[in-house]
Amino acid sequence: MPPEIPMTLAEAARAAQQALDAAGVEDAGRDARLLIAAAAGVSTADIIGRPEQRLSAEAQARLRQMIERRRAREPVSRILGEREFYGRRFALSAATLDPRPDSETLIGAALEIATHEGWGEAPIRILDIGTGTGCLLLTLLAELPNATGLGTDLSEEALATARQNAQALGLAERVAFACHDMLDGVAGPFDLVISNPPYIASGDIPGLAPEVRDHDPPAALDGGSDGLAFYRQISQGLGGVLRGWVVLELGMGQADAVALLLQQAFVKTLRAEVRRYDDLGGHTRCVALRLHSH
Repeated sequence: MPPEIPMTLAEAARAAQQALDAAGVEDAGRDARLLIAAAAGVSTADIIGRPEQRLSAEAQARLRQMIERRRAREPVSRILGEREFYGRRFALSAATLDPRPDSETLIGAALEIATHEGWGEAPIRILDIGTGTGCLLLTLLAELPNATGLGTDLSEEALATARQNAQALGLAERVAFACHDMLDGVAGPFDLVISNPPYIASGDIPGLAPEVRDHDPPAALDGGSDGLAFYRQISQGLGGVLRGWVVLELGMGQADAVALLLQQAFVKTLRAEVRRYDDLGGHTRCVALRLHSH
């Protein structure tokens, strides 16, 4: 993509897709369109609807840099500095996990539970353990207009990113963010506790796709030797903060183990109802537990 040759949007799309295809990038056409739109300040629809529009030399230079970063397997969301999640845009930082579409399963589960409990207009309290960008908590606050929330994280940089997102979405007055290690020092009670904790077994991390392994913060991925370390911590601390439902995202094949950990945490004092929620691929992506007094 030499700057001295004027390029149209259509020509840029072909060249960018070919370059990404050659680097083994999945869905190269989609990624090419997103990067062109950002570099040229147009919409992805313009690439199809106005294919003859020419890119400036500056736009070509920006696009070239973006394509090289994507060829090196940096995710598009990292290049653009944001990710769309549940119809809203969330800023990312080096300290935050890149939100995945699979995590929208947790949102669907929580909203289904909220409907069942009659929480649509209720002033419920929500806790998000390991909030990262804040995408889970802020999405639920946007969907539940009278809810308030607390998002916790060990990373001050992640908390700053979450506060930025809350401000951008007009939700800053209904949410607080604080530095806590899991549930240590967190004061309840909460009607709904959610979390997408680190759940990759330590030994599996080297085999992850480079977009994840090399660009997501290790602390947001590593779930210990069996991937369940943080579920154990959460289960052990829930009794002090939970008065309603907990909804946890998990990895493939972890549903039985996580459900058992949650049930064992409350077996002596409370009756627990457990639900499971599948993602679009048919894999159990979330486990939810509701406490009921005997």
